[in-house]
Amino acid sequence: MTRWFKHAANAFGGGLFLALFVVFIVQIAARFGLNKPLPWTDEAAVILYIWVILWAAALVVPEREHVVFDLLWNSVGVRARQTMRILGHLLIGGLALVALPANWDYVRFMAREGSPVLDIPLMWVYLPFILLLVALVVRSTWAIWQTFRGHGLDQELHI
Repeated sequence: MTRWFKHAANAFGGGLFLALFVVFIVQIAARFGLNKPLPWTDEAAVILYIWVILWAAALVVPEREHVVFDLLWNSVGVRARQTMRILGHLLIGGLALVALPANWDYVRFMAREGSPVLDIPLMWVYLPFILLLVALVVRSTWAIWQTFRGHGLDQELHI
C-alpha cells in the first residue's frame, strides 16, 4: 500500500510539473512567437507552481532529502540526537497542527473567490497548503514514534 501511494504521489507530482512545463512553453510561444500573450497561461503557471511546490513538499520529497543544518547533529551523541529530533518534530508538527484549523477555515472561505482569468475557486488553488500541514503533522508523529524506537539516530546528516 505504501509503495503504491508513493508511486501515485510521484506520478501526480510529475503530471503537475509536466502541465506546468507545457503551459510555460505555450506562454513563451504565444508571447514571443506569435506576439499575442495569453492571460490564462500566466495564471495557470502560477497555480500549477503553487501545486507543484506544495505537493512535492508534502508527499514526494522524503524527510532525509530536505535541507538541514547538521553541524550540531553530527557533533553530539545518540541521546542528544534523540532529544533534538523529538523536540524538533514536536515543534514542527505541533505548529502545523495548531495552524491547521485556522488555515482550513481560510481556504474554505476562499471558495467564494475565483481566480481573475480562469475563475477557478481559490479554495482549489490553496488546498495543497492544507495537505502540507496535514503531512507535517503525520510525518512528525511518525518521526517521533520512530525516534522512541531508536531508529534514525545513528546516521549522520548531509546537506
